[in-house]
Amino acid sequence: MATALKPIGHDDRLTIVDHLDELRARLIFCVVAFVVVFALCMWQNRALLDVLNRPLKESTPTAQDPKGDGRLAQAAAAQTRVGQGLAAAAGALAALRDEPGLSRRTRDAIARAVPEVEAAAAALPRITPPRVPITTGVGEPLTASLTVAASFALLFSLPILLYQAYAFVLPAFSPSERRIALPVMLAMPLLFVAGVAFAYVAVLPPAVSFLQNFNDQSFDVLLQARDYYRFEVMLMIATGLVFQLPLGLLAVNRVGILSARQLRASWRYAIVGIAVFAAILPGGDPVTMTILMVPMLLLYGLSIVLLTIADRRRGDREERSPSASHAAEDREGS
Repeated sequence: MATALKPIGHDDRLTIVDHLDELRARLIFCVVAFVVVFALCMWQNRALLDVLNRPLKESTPTAQDPKGDGRLAQAAAAQTRVGQGLAAAAGALAALRDEPGLSRRTRDAIARAVPEVEAAAAALPRITPPRVPITTGVGEPLTASLTVAASFALLFSLPILLYQAYAFVLPAFSPSERRIALPVMLAMPLLFVAGVAFAYVAVLPPAVSFLQNFNDQSFDVLLQARDYYRFEVMLMIATGLVFQLPLGLLAVNRVGILSARQLRASWRYAIVGIAVFAAILPGGDPVTMTILMVPMLLLYGLSIVLLTIADRRRGDREERSPSASHAAEDREGS
């Protein structure tokens, strides 16, 4: 495997078998790296679940708020009141035990009751606990934990996986092509991670809050872990892919299909297309749609700038190439 993973130059000549051996070795290395990272993520799965549960904890529906009138809110408020009442009763019994004039039997009964009341009070929450998703299947706690760990493992091992892909593909490029391809390939994971971070920080909290609080007075708002984590993961992946927009437009420009002038002329259609695309992303609510449109419009503007630079450089090369060919012809003629 070490031989198959060694750096390969552009001028090296390998047989098909050598290429297949290199591909197999790199795939095995990727699988091993993913398994190792996955094991680490499973080890810290509670911390990862807490990270994904944070937007949900910050979006308690009004029907579940202790001051609300929903059934879940009433149950939670009653539970906290019972806990507070038991704590007060334990204190009153402890004080009553020291009152003079009580029989020994009464004092013993109070002494036995105080620890039990205190234990019952300690078992009940004094405040409403933060929200977490629910599970309804026998194996759902395990499958949900595995899904979350695998998603984070894929994200954390992404640099290793992409490096192996780059190392396999880049030797086929010439030095001039590599100067173009390498920055693009390095920018892809950075943009993807930036999209995932943006989704987690800026999109998920308001989206979860809006969707969970919409018309919540008519429902007992419970959220299944499988659906919740799928929604979060799909939204973060979709946002990470959306952030690849400048690279995709650059690739189309490189082929010669699209130019910066066409992008500038089509900005009205682009806004409509971005709005439609943001609407079909996971969530489908106006809050998620509006928030996602902001970076997409900014990325569209950045794409116009990048394509303008690319068109200008292409024009400069085309202007220099005829003069260079004429100079070569003059030298040949002399």
